[in-house]
Amino acid sequence: MKNRRLSRFALSLLTGLLVVAGAYQAHAQQGNTKNSSLAENRPEALGFSSERLDQLHAVMQQKVDQKQLAGIVTLLARHGKVIEERTYGKKDIASGAPMTKDTIFRIFSMTKPVTGVAMMILYEEGKWQPSDPISKYIPEFAQLKVFKGVDQGGKILVEDPVHPPTMRDLMTHTAGFTYGVFGNTAVDKMYLNQQVLQSQSLKDMIGKLAKTPLLYQPGTRWVYSVSMDIQGYIVEKFSGQSLPDFIQQRILGPLGMKDSGFFVPKEKRNRFATLYGPDQKGELVVNASEGNAPVTNYSTQPSMPSGGGGMVSTAEDYLRFAQMLLNGGERDGVRILAPATVQLMTSNHLAPSLMTGEFSIGPSIMQPGMGWGYDCAVVSDPLQADEVVGKGTFFWWGAADTWFWVDPINDLVFIGMTQRMYGPGQPYMEQLSRPPVYQALLKPRM
Repeated sequence: MKNRRLSRFALSLLTGLLVVAGAYQAHAQQGNTKNSSLAENRPEALGFSSERLDQLHAVMQQKVDQKQLAGIVTLLARHGKVIEERTYGKKDIASGAPMTKDTIFRIFSMTKPVTGVAMMILYEEGKWQPSDPISKYIPEFAQLKVFKGVDQGGKILVEDPVHPPTMRDLMTHTAGFTYGVFGNTAVDKMYLNQQVLQSQSLKDMIGKLAKTPLLYQPGTRWVYSVSMDIQGYIVEKFSGQSLPDFIQQRILGPLGMKDSGFFVPKEKRNRFATLYGPDQKGELVVNASEGNAPVTNYSTQPSMPSGGGGMVSTAEDYLRFAQMLLNGGERDGVRILAPATVQLMTSNHLAPSLMTGEFSIGPSIMQPGMGWGYDCAVVSDPLQADEVVGKGTFFWWGAADTWFWVDPINDLVFIGMTQRMYGPGQPYMEQLSRPPVYQALLKPRM
């Protein structure tokens, strides 16, 4: 993978893994003390060891101390109760503003599961079926061709798809689309030349994609792609609303996710984390660009809302969303989806032929035991996947090193938020956080 910063709508490829050990040394910093509500849910009461959780704290603090990350918020919950919420480091290095629990982050690809829920709401309403061809809802895709190669003169050769890409293909990154920012193929270059991710609107994006060949025959590969942005367009067509309005009305509002959306209003700007990226030495500097465009400031509702990576949120807000899924589609008496629909969304839908280790994005490898559901990764067999999580755990992460996972077997949710784009010295925070969490879980069947 080439080292590039992403656009607002491109999603991340994380690089670098550092394994840490050693005991946690307490740091007297603002925002790192527990409040009274958290004190009521001691780790031991929920099957965790307070002493062993210090290893998680040590991992997080070390990344800040080594200046690999500016700051972090972590949130661990079990049985619907918060075990602990911690903050580390700074929200903004220049001003010295400390990280706070209500800091708002760019969550980039953690938008994908939210878009997935929007799609599943519409699925419950009978608007689409997994076997439907995408062109049933996007007629512009009726004549899509598939990239076959280039001739001696450099001209792109195409062929007809063996079968039209389906909604199931779209939901699982197997439809034939790509992103443009992760590959070097002729099709990836067409995405970049047409500025697909910088389109003026979702309809404008669809028009560009309709004239671009698919990268591969549908169903034959797993390639991280603009599929969730295409889903955003479908949500708008089905609902008659903008994607942000639909998500606000049907998901964020009902769940009380008051600090989540596609932009940060003026009155909340002081809580918006500064975005950082690595310089040539790997040291943190303010991120000045996202791909081929200046860094987005999220000050207004976007003209092209990205269902693949356009949202902002807080750790506490995203916990509400994740807990809803863990509860089978309901939280605090508000039902978003039926349990069967959540199971459909969070189960693996990849064929074994795609789970061989050949296909990946960043640290996430489609391999035996780990595949993809509808807009999220799924650990279907932890032992095969060399994972410590429970069977059926689903998860994802974002370009600025945000991450989450939901473990139905252990009734557990973990949320992590940081503000650093990928590049030299970037730690894989999701992978680094899992072993310390599970080594502290002493009563897994509680």
